[in-house]
Amino acid sequence: MDDSTARSAGVRVRRAREAAGVSLRSLAASIGVSPATLSQVENGRTGLRVDRLEAIAAALGVGVTQIIEGTVPRRVATGAPDAAVVHGDWRQYGPLDFSPILLAAVEEFLAVGYHGTTMRRISTRCGMSVPGIYNYYPSKQLILVDILDRTMADLEWRAAAAAASEDDAVGKFCALVENLALYHTHRRRLGFLGSSEVRALEPSNQRNVSRRRNRQQALVDEQVHAAGALGHFRPPHPDDAARAVVTMCTALPTWWQPDGRLTPEQLAAEYVDYALGIMRYQPPAS
Repeated sequence: MDDSTARSAGVRVRRAREAAGVSLRSLAASIGVSPATLSQVENGRTGLRVDRLEAIAAALGVGVTQIIEGTVPRRVATGAPDAAVVHGDWRQYGPLDFSPILLAAVEEFLAVGYHGTTMRRISTRCGMSVPGIYNYYPSKQLILVDILDRTMADLEWRAAAAAASEDDAVGKFCALVENLALYHTHRRRLGFLGSSEVRALEPSNQRNVSRRRNRQQALVDEQVHAAGALGHFRPPHPDDAARAVVTMCTALPTWWQPDGRLTPEQLAAEYVDYALGIMRYQPPAS
């Protein structure tokens, strides 16, 4: 990476961090480097490696392409440092902000798989030249990483909002299950892609996705144990039961169809009932 490229990359990182409302010190801690090192990156004095760019994007909760293109949305100031992004209703779904490159890549990955997809096929589908695609994504791996990164970021804010919408452990558990079921029906194509192509990720990228998925499982685990401590959930093996609940939700993209018997909302309601059954729910005594 020459000096001008390093400076340009550093400027984009700094703009993304500032738009996200994250301090330099906080971002440095999130990606495991010193503030001085991150400052060197932002000022173009240190080259920006691909793995570090991916780590920065994950820490900011944005896509790699958003940093490269300078399209990270500015967060609304709340007076609190590093405030979270202001999102809408976690139950409402619209199209994700995917570029034509990403939309084309999703179609190709679903049609022929990651290994069967070439930059030429993506180019043909999105109407952009292969060199043009390389300006945004130096490799096909980074395209897959960006798709999964955006997918996880969308799931993560919804999960946080779902849990925050309820006051007690049982309510939070139900909201988290509803969110998982809604997500894996409304976003079933991306859910299927994430399940089928995660093995195509390079080891460091695969570890990052696994870490974020494990956190989603942990959110459910926490509420299962909290409700169990109150006597409301009584499965013989709480961790196994929690894993079964999450797995039945993440498996939805393998069979649910939009033209089937149940809408996402109806299915989510059924899945909440199934989940409570698995947990052997005991309502509080009146």
